[in-house]
Amino acid sequence: MNFSTRRISLMLVGCVLLILQGCATVKNPDPRDPWETMNRSVYQFNDALDVMAIQPAAKAYVTVLPSPVRTGIHNFLGNIGDVWSMANSALQLKGQATAETFMRITVNTFLGLGGVLDVATEMRLEKRKEDLGQTLGYWGVQPGPYLVLPIFGPSTLRDTLATPLDMKGDAVQQFNDSATRNVLSVTRVLDVRAGLLQTLDVIKAAALDPYSFVRDAYLQKRENDVHDGNPPANFDYTESGKP
Repeated sequence: MNFSTRRISLMLVGCVLLILQGCATVKNPDPRDPWETMNRSVYQFNDALDVMAIQPAAKAYVTVLPSPVRTGIHNFLGNIGDVWSMANSALQLKGQATAETFMRITVNTFLGLGGVLDVATEMRLEKRKEDLGQTLGYWGVQPGPYLVLPIFGPSTLRDTLATPLDMKGDAVQQFNDSATRNVLSVTRVLDVRAGLLQTLDVIKAAALDPYSFVRDAYLQKRENDVHDGNPPANFDYTESGKP
């Protein structure tokens, strides 16, 4: 594990320990979000950081780079991310998903100019995004309380504890040159944020409480991810993260 990954891992663990020492002060808190007061404070910090730095950088990214270039970058980063998704599909014993993701990586790497072209999707090889939090959920580990992490944003206790290993397994972190790792990491942030420019603006404008909207959407999406889009018919989202 390189120094930067180690430092971020320690930061995440520290955040969890600090939160565990806190107590909820919100009247009638959502059972999935017992640390809502602290989470809202972190949410406001992240929102301020986004408004001051990340959003303007993402807008500049969209303005400077033509759409085909951004699409190529998105495809390239997605191809790198497929490596960890394949590993987690294997950990979940999903044979077909593992094989198809391996084929995606192979096809896009060799026929798609290193992943710049998404040839695999044209061949109807389904793209799947898997991470260690989903793997733990697949094997029955409950999400635990909702958490909002500085910079990283929405999470759960389970996903937070899995994040350091997700970072270690990220193929971007396997590049020996630190400058390359940093450029790819920053570009990935800009790519993700650029894709959410309109979505987040709509949420802020339309939602009475953007914090609650983001929390509920995140928890529902994660449960769908764990069950591959087919959560149990009797699944109660309001109780999914009850500690």
